[in-house]
Amino acid sequence: MTAEPITATRPRNRRQLIVEAAGRRFSERGYHGASMEEIAAAVGISAAALYRHFPNKYALFAECAHSMVDRLVAVLDELPPDAAPAEVFTALARVTVAHRASGGVYRWEARYLDRTDRRLLAGKFARVVRRVTEAVREEEGEVPLPELQLRVAAALGAIGSITMHRTSVAKGRLEGLLSDCALRVTATDPEPAGARGRPVELPPLPVPRSRRAEILNAAVPLFARDGFATVTNGQIAEAVGLTPSALYRHYPGKVDILAAACLQAAGLLAAAVDRSLRDVIGPRDAVRALAATYVAYSFEHTALTSVAEAEFAGLPAELQRPLIVAQREHIAVWEEQLRQARPELDPRRARVLVHAGFGVVVEAGRSLRRRGGPEHRGAVTELVVGALGV
Repeated sequence: MTAEPITATRPRNRRQLIVEAAGRRFSERGYHGASMEEIAAAVGISAAALYRHFPNKYALFAECAHSMVDRLVAVLDELPPDAAPAEVFTALARVTVAHRASGGVYRWEARYLDRTDRRLLAGKFARVVRRVTEAVREEEGEVPLPELQLRVAAALGAIGSITMHRTSVAKGRLEGLLSDCALRVTATDPEPAGARGRPVELPPLPVPRSRRAEILNAAVPLFARDGFATVTNGQIAEAVGLTPSALYRHYPGKVDILAAACLQAAGLLAAAVDRSLRDVIGPRDAVRALAATYVAYSFEHTALTSVAEAEFAGLPAELQRPLIVAQREHIAVWEEQLRQARPELDPRRARVLVHAGFGVVVEAGRSLRRRGGPEHRGAVTELVVGALGV
């Protein structure tokens, strides 16, 4: 990748320029894929000059992770105490869109931040959630607090989803689209008993009947817990009773195990989508079926989906290609059904909303700690449908 120096002079805000450049690189390439040298080059300074600001890559990554949430806290502090939810969500959307390119660091923060930084970051996010919850409570009235907090977490997930893709929409329209989406989510009554639609029948994970399958089955939870770059071949081999050298008989390298995990996730999701759209009547039913299926898939295969989403950037380009094709095909199915249900949407706005729906699932799932009972899955499905405006 050719570096694009931000400036050749020594600006007063150099430290902030470094954080912005680092956030972009971490978002694009992952924590371990980004180097201090390329970050320095992007800012137009030497690596030695970079180390005068940050002693190591971890310190820079931690500041990137804190920087975004600090901006969210700051913009909320600037609002009047009685600000309406529309004003709150507009402010949050404006900040998130402005720093869209560097927001992807949150894919890795749970894996690569130490306990102290994770605790600090969680406290800051909790402050954002409390502020938004207060604003929404004034408008929504007597909604039980746990349900209100779920709605708020889902709404913030919808806004934050813009950092996870590159669909291009004019800045002002994008901010309005995300703010309106968040408002719909907080106004949605997430019916707890999943009474709407048919029960989702997911294709099961294949039973590991070979050494190759056993290795993949053992590696996925390790990648999900500790991060791909941190897990060693020795840990994977130990989990299946092999020596590290024996892994190479089944996979050329650890990255090939990751690629196999991502392909397995894509295959399971594609099969689930095909099954969910059988016998649906009309695009609105199709959208609801897609939402219910994606929620069930995410809750059922949490480790696999988190690995596929968070570690994709660490794959070499040649291993990413089939996965990119699968992702585009999946998005295209959602986009087609959503545009049939909402003909006023153009393809780009529809795509933004589809990703917002995915963001709802991520943050609502975190809020529920992935408790996968039918009532929870039904509630999150309703919030996704609310985000899409169907």
